[in-house]
Amino acid sequence: MKNILIVITIFLSALSSLQAQDKNDHREKIKAMKVAFITQELNMSSQTAQKFWPVYNKYEVDKRALHKRENVDWDNIGTISDSKAEEMLKEYLAVEREEYVIKRQLFSDLKKILTAKEIVLLHKLEADFNKKMIQEYRNRTTATRN
Repeated sequence: MKNILIVITIFLSALSSLQAQDKNDHREKIKAMKVAFITQELNMSSQTAQKFWPVYNKYEVDKRALHKRENVDWDNIGTISDSKAEEMLKEYLAVEREEYVIKRQLFSDLKKILTAKEIVLLHKLEADFNKKMIQEYRNRTTATRN
């Protein structure tokens, strides 16, 4: 789970250099690709998708809001005090705890829609999608440099 978060954080950080409109357009395109990927790979019926996506989207919104609390000015990290660093560590742990709670709620809600096997597959598909996006980003970055 932490690896997924790290991957998402790195990916979103890399995208932060885009202009605001381009960033929103890009984020929407990625979201649409993710919806298509997960829907296809889970072989969801339209009825299942209608139940699944509102639950999953709420989780994503909650998770995104939670991780906004972790935003740090990385350029000035060397100048922070030990007490500030201690506060940051406490906040990281609080975010991790709260993320566990929302993930547990997601799984509980999804059990009403999907089988346990499908929920486990969803977890794998999220990781696969994130790896795919990072690889695509790396390929574009490499192509741009050359």
